[in-house]
Amino acid sequence: MSTAALQSLQQEIAEKEASVLLPTYERFPVLFEHGEGVYLYDGDGKRYLDFLSGIGVNALGHAHPAVVKTIEEQAGKLVHISNLFFHQYQASLAEKLTKISGLDRAFFCNSGTEAWEGALKLARAYGQHIAPKGSQPKTKFLVMENSFHGRTYGSLSTTGQKKYRAPFAPLVPGVTFVKFNNVADLKKKFNDSVVAIGLETVQGEGGVQPAAAEFLAAARELASNSGALLILDEIQCGLGRTGKYFAYQHYGVAPDIVTVAKPLAAGLPLGAILTTNKVASAFHPGMHGTTFGGGPLACATAETFVSILTSGGMLQHVAELGAYFQEKLAELKSKHKVIKEVRGLGLMVAAELKSADVAKAVMKQMLERGIIINRTHEKVLRFLPPYIVEREHIDEVIAALDQVLQANSKTAAPRRKQ
Repeated sequence: MSTAALQSLQQEIAEKEASVLLPTYERFPVLFEHGEGVYLYDGDGKRYLDFLSGIGVNALGHAHPAVVKTIEEQAGKLVHISNLFFHQYQASLAEKLTKISGLDRAFFCNSGTEAWEGALKLARAYGQHIAPKGSQPKTKFLVMENSFHGRTYGSLSTTGQKKYRAPFAPLVPGVTFVKFNNVADLKKKFNDSVVAIGLETVQGEGGVQPAAAEFLAAARELASNSGALLILDEIQCGLGRTGKYFAYQHYGVAPDIVTVAKPLAAGLPLGAILTTNKVASAFHPGMHGTTFGGGPLACATAETFVSILTSGGMLQHVAELGAYFQEKLAELKSKHKVIKEVRGLGLMVAAELKSADVAKAVMKQMLERGIIINRTHEKVLRFLPPYIVEREHIDEVIAALDQVLQANSKTAAPRRKQ
């Protein structure tokens, strides 16, 4: 397709979307046609190095042969039957996930938001389940400032960023926000009415902020001592992203409930709640459910993803490449004063800049150079490359970022007082 034809088609699609879709996204001016490995291609054949992975979803890159084969074969057999009947993949996928998580049971849904919503319901049901007869059950949630758990009402109510909550108030009651990584604030706000403490092991939308070890340990201790639950949101940081199967495994802390989603079915919609037998006993048939969640196509594909994740040294590769990436970003930090901090775990990496304007310009200019990154929390450049990334790809991103930061150095310089 010629450049002119591509631009015309892109404009036509943009105009059509503007007339028929709800105005919820400001899209970047790129129309992708196909992908392969760590690259995406537009209709003009321009290649883009994908260091966002569909916001952490395409962890195996694009058109992975094993994933494509599974989808083709399973789509020809059975796509959907509803959860009123058995199929061969749900139990085996649950078995794989419980084995690597150290938990006992799974529930499959369609997204991370649904997984978190279900986890909140499960916690409230557990509070009712353990309450002595005639006593008031625990119902209060302690969740984190700066967090993001999704956009449905329960998930939104526990998301600690006012810009997401404010347009939809009033929200679900019984939620108190704690300063993330502040043990004193956590202990101050915790009491016997708390049914669960909920947090992202690594805050994603909040700027790639890992939990402090002492904070996570304090949350676990408070919950355990009072009969409350510890719920960890690993929708973005789980399933290999940090160099371990789950980010909490870096800390030696076991949750009562963990939610996962993004990379689970390699691009197909699938989320999961993982929990213990003790907590699962609060649910019985009819209390929760889903029409589409855990269908044969998504679960078969997820089994392929988990099989690849658990074999061939994938986790070690993620850990090594993540450390290399952060090392190279740290070198840029010493060269470019606009970089305030480099942080992350595994291939969940961020460079926080001192200027939101520079961060916005950098993301735009990297895209123009054929490199896809993301800006979150205004000033944070977020990198979520596929697990199959190699050093040469990181070197390419670092070289381009170095040039772009240099070009924007004047914009970043503080104004002198007259």
